[in-house]
Amino acid sequence: MSDYKEFTDKMEKTCDFLVESFNAVRAGRANAAVLDRITIDYYGTETPIQQVATISTPDPRTLAIQPWDGSVLKSIEKAIQASELGINPQNDGRVIRLVFPQLTEERRKDLIKQVKKYGEEAKVAVRNIRRDAIDKFKKQQKASEITEDDYKNMEKDMQKKTDDYIKKVDELCAKKEKELSEI
Repeated sequence: MSDYKEFTDKMEKTCDFLVESFNAVRAGRANAAVLDRITIDYYGTETPIQQVATISTPDPRTLAIQPWDGSVLKSIEKAIQASELGINPQNDGRVIRLVFPQLTEERRKDLIKQVKKYGEEAKVAVRNIRRDAIDKFKKQQKASEITEDDYKNMEKDMQKKTDDYIKKVDELCAKKEKELSEI
C-alpha cells in the first residue's frame, strides 16, 4: 500500500509551492522573497536576480539590489517593472532601490484576493492528484492486481488525505490573510 506515498508527496509539494507563492506576495515590508520569481536574461540564460546581485534591506521598507556586474542593472530594472510587483525601481546607476509603500486598504484587499486565488489553485492541484491516484487504483483493480475491497479502501484513504490537504491549504490561506490584514 505504499502507492499513497507518491501522491501524498505531490500534495505536500503543492502546499510547499503555495507557501513559496505567499512569500512572493508583497506585504508592505521589504522581503527579498518577492524577487524569487523574477528572472533576467543574463548572457542568453534566464537567471534569478539573486544569482546576479546582492540583495539587502537597509530599512524595513526598502530593498537594495546591487548587481555584481553593472551591465545587468537595466535588465534588472526592466524585469522588476514587468513583474506583478507593482513597485517602481529607483536606479542610481549602481544600486536599484525598491521602496515598499504603506499598504492601502484597496491594495490589502487585492493582495487578499491574490492569496485566495493561489489557495484555489492549490486546492485544484490537490484534487487533480486525488483523481490521478483513484485512476491508478481503478486500473490496478481492473487488472486484478487489487481486490474490489482494496480499491474501495484506497479510494476512501485517498479522499481522507485529500480532505486533510485541502484543510491545510485553507489554514495556510487564513494565516496569510490574517498577516495581510494586520499590516
